[in-house]
Amino acid sequence: MAQKPLRLLACGDVEGKFDVLFSRVRAIQKKSGNFDLLLCVGNFFGSTPDAEWEEYKTGIKKAPIQTYVLGANNQETVKYFQDVDGCELAENITYLGRKGVFTGSSGLQIVYLSGTESLNEPVPGYSFSPKDVFSLRTMLWSTSQFKGVDILLTSPWPKYVGNFGNSSGEVDTKKCGSALISSLATGLKPRYHFAALEKTYYERLPYRNHIILQERAQHATRFIALANVGNPEKKKYLYAFSIVPMKLMDVAELVKQPPDVTENPYRKSVKEASIGEQIPAPEEDSACQFFFDLNEKQGRKRSSTGRDSKSSPHPKQPRKLPQPPGPCWFCLASPEVEKHLVVSIGTHCYLALAKGGLSDDHVLILPIGHYQSVVELSAEVVEEVEQYKATLRRFFKSQGKRCILFERNYKSHHLQLQVIPLPLSRCATDDIKDAFITQAQEQQIELLEIPEHSDIKQIAQPGAAYFYVELDTGEKLFHRIKKNFPLQFGREVLASEAILNIPDKSDWRQCQISKEEEETLARRFRKDFEPFDFTLDD
Repeated sequence: MAQKPLRLLACGDVEGKFDVLFSRVRAIQKKSGNFDLLLCVGNFFGSTPDAEWEEYKTGIKKAPIQTYVLGANNQETVKYFQDVDGCELAENITYLGRKGVFTGSSGLQIVYLSGTESLNEPVPGYSFSPKDVFSLRTMLWSTSQFKGVDILLTSPWPKYVGNFGNSSGEVDTKKCGSALISSLATGLKPRYHFAALEKTYYERLPYRNHIILQERAQHATRFIALANVGNPEKKKYLYAFSIVPMKLMDVAELVKQPPDVTENPYRKSVKEASIGEQIPAPEEDSACQFFFDLNEKQGRKRSSTGRDSKSSPHPKQPRKLPQPPGPCWFCLASPEVEKHLVVSIGTHCYLALAKGGLSDDHVLILPIGHYQSVVELSAEVVEEVEQYKATLRRFFKSQGKRCILFERNYKSHHLQLQVIPLPLSRCATDDIKDAFITQAQEQQIELLEIPEHSDIKQIAQPGAAYFYVELDTGEKLFHRIKKNFPLQFGREVLASEAILNIPDKSDWRQCQISKEEEETLARRFRKDFEPFDFTLDD
């Protein structure tokens, strides 16, 4: 039996004209039957006296439909929204909150972002920041097999939305709107995106969320900007539509393309107009920005160009690194990085002690720029990753250890290649391999053995979730994550009785030590690793 569609109404700036809005809603429902929800974007409150609102707030009057609204867009109206996490403002009228995801009982998923764009800190109470956009994207991208959302609610328009589309009238979309919202819409792929604030109605032609012949077909997005309630020009401020939640739809039906679909308006703009530049990255002081205090008694570090900074009067300019859309714990230029754990820095990658490691010399190989997984790395980064792998194998072998590597590209946003040394006397490579396969079978995880010299890029596409293990013999085990996956699986296997016999350390949070202890371990590792570190000058 086909799922019954939800009947929804979307509204532009109400600006305190509650009676006008709700009278219109009553008339529509009387004529066309009841609707399930009313979604309001833009300015819900206006500069008019509060007498009309007081009647709704005190219960004298009541909204005829469950109504959800966005928050303030100016200082004047901040007072109405006391709880940033959302709250009931009056009977049948609910403030969604500053940002988040609303999922109805039907499975309908609505993402909301209140306020206007601000690139300054501290962010005003009526604005959103790059961090807000990043956290929203991260929250949704971390879910397994993320395909998009049903509805996106913002007050400002997304910048560039008019590209490749029908005319947006007097609104110049190359100058008007928020580049952060363009970035959010690109990442979240909403089926419907509603906005307001420009006091006009604009229903853009639907646009694609995939590249034809290069990517699997995805659903289209419809952007609709709504005018202000009761405007004298009688521009449309209420929009009625029916929708079946994405999660309940047949895939073929979901991705069916409308006949008037256009190219994605943001895809070209993100590259050429540099939406990413609107999201400030940490400041870069020089080509040697990453080197912190690693020079203590270690000789001279190479510059990030790969050359000795003292030997060349005209060092090559470093290539611009891939930047995250917001804060990242592992991008080396980021203030969030725990720099005391960094033990070696190359041209494209760096080495850091794992926080809460399985052993004192458990390390991570990480790209300096923002890459999510091994399959997304550029050729020069791959080359240095392989150099670090070979160096670490030689280093640990000199200590009577073999090292196991694994990567989990699932619910993570910056590549972390885990390198765990195991005493040669502890167990053989075959025992380690058997332990992974056995525990995978117990948890119904299909762990496949792949050819020794195969490239992960041949097996997994960029963006695909996966887990893979690389043994010291070069053998690899691979699992394509389709739904859920235990986040600590790699650690659990190596911490098990069959390998290290430290099951209490399977969760890194149970292994944390003080910063002073971490600094001591990092100094010790740097000293031991120095003779092998290819990033140091001879």
